[in-house]
Amino acid sequence: MHAKLIVTGVSVIALLGACTTTDPYSSTPRRNNTGTGAIAGALGGALLGYLTNTSNSEEGRKNALIGAGIGALGGAAVGAYMDRQQRELEAELSGSGVGVARQGDNLVLRMPSDVTFASNQASISPRFNATLDDVAAVLNRYDQSVIDIIGHADSDGADDYNLNLSRQRASSVAQYLVNRNVLADRLYVDGRGESQPVATNATAEGKAQNRRVEIVIRPFRG
Repeated sequence: MHAKLIVTGVSVIALLGACTTTDPYSSTPRRNNTGTGAIAGALGGALLGYLTNTSNSEEGRKNALIGAGIGALGGAAVGAYMDRQQRELEAELSGSGVGVARQGDNLVLRMPSDVTFASNQASISPRFNATLDDVAAVLNRYDQSVIDIIGHADSDGADDYNLNLSRQRASSVAQYLVNRNVLADRLYVDGRGESQPVATNATAEGKAQNRRVEIVIRPFRG
């Protein structure tokens, strides 16, 4: 459950976290010069784990958000807040290929690799930049939420390779959002490799669904 700074061959900035639990989902956008500076100052690597500069844990993320002046949601306000955020995301992402699903009070954005990444690549396709700009804009308007960015792969190739690629892709999405002023302390970033398929890996269509990055947005309850 610890995250640490390492250097890898991936040309995105950050922290490699060995945490593989299904963690809290975050999304609270606001510029934090300390947190963002720590990320931007890294020499390179994979941006993984909790990005808060106070603690590599969910508690650390909560404390960082409180310290940044992010208010907690409670009671009936939670559902109404997430309803509004869902409507805005659906409007912004219509026709983009990104699905918006509701799971209780959480929102899940599923980004298939055919619209986000070239085959076997972790660099975001330039044609997807406008879509991520729209996602960042909504996240920055709804800063009382936290965000988990999780990469997934199909079953082709070695397990370790798929895990690494899924983490690199999640890192690329996270870095893009941070560059668009989404508060880094809101984020948890990791990959699951091929361990959590949403479709069969026996067909090309199923594999395409399994190659994805998911952004899970949860209300910040403090």
